Amino acid sequence: MKKLFALLLALSLVLSLAACGGKDEPAEEGAEEGAESVDYASMSDEDLKAAITTVTAGTLTVATSPDFAPYEFYAIGEDGQASLAGFEMSLAQYIADYLGLTLEVIPMDFDGTLLELQNKSVDLGMAGYSPKPERANIMDFSEIFYTGGQSFVTTQANADKFASLEDTNSSEYTFGAQTGSIQVDLALANSPDAELIQLPKVTDIGADLVAGNLDGAYIETVVAQSYAQNYPERKVLLDVPYDQEDSGLGVSKGNAALLEGVNRAIAAVLADGTMDQFVTEANELASGTTYEGLLDENGEAASAEG
Repeated sequence: MKKLFALLLALSLVLSLAACGGKDEPAEEGAEEGAESVDYASMSDEDLKAAITTVTAGTLTVATSPDFAPYEFYAIGEDGQASLAGFEMSLAQYIADYLGLTLEVIPMDFDGTLLELQNKSVDLGMAGYSPKPERANIMDFSEIFYTGGQSFVTTQANADKFASLEDTNSSEYTFGAQTGSIQVDLALANSPDAELIQLPKVTDIGADLVAGNLDGAYIETVVAQSYAQNYPERKVLLDVPYDQEDSGLGVSKGNAALLEGVNRAIAAVLADGTMDQFVTEANELASGTTYEGLLDENGEAASAEG
């Protein structure tokens, strides 16, 4: 009888401990929910900076696609050296300085920037992003810092073929757009019967256009104008309607503290007119000798444009 009583007592204690363990789990979930609901917007700048976490402590890691002048590209100096330039690169440095972080920029193809953000391998993505709702599942969008437009581009020789966007919708034409970009959607919407070629770099599209491999292309207006300035044979022909012409940057999803810090930096750069200065400087550099694309293994440009 004593042995049976002792066994029942031990079993009772085990069940009691198990029940206590079960009650602790909701408490932990509640604590996590409390952490997620922190009101970063009400924090002082110093408290917010202390709360920000990044992929690498003390560093703001940014993915970009340097083939999109004047957003991001390589400017070639008189010494032949290539350096990252563009108004988004200037903005990246401004944000890093504002948050007290060291800037690290990792160049890659455009679709790679989306993948790196989705994998949370970088803190920010800056590659001429428009805040497409479809991208909301892989990144958080910052406040808007630039408003541009979209264009249909062709060559001077082909300009007479396209009096309107309706003229582009024919199976006899082949058009280009950058892989993973909103221009792909615009091409499919406005020229569904035409053949669409997606290329990883806007420079590839421009080269194929001049070579006669493409009849036209869908390109962001300010980028297209930059090309036309350097290459007169290219013509920015038609405005393409688009209801999301604003540009923001992508923030690693769920990093609410960093998003708040980035938005404060954007508000500051817009308020003091510095963003306008960045755009002006980028356009001036883009009209000179440039290289758009990824550098080789020696950190050199394969060729220079301009």
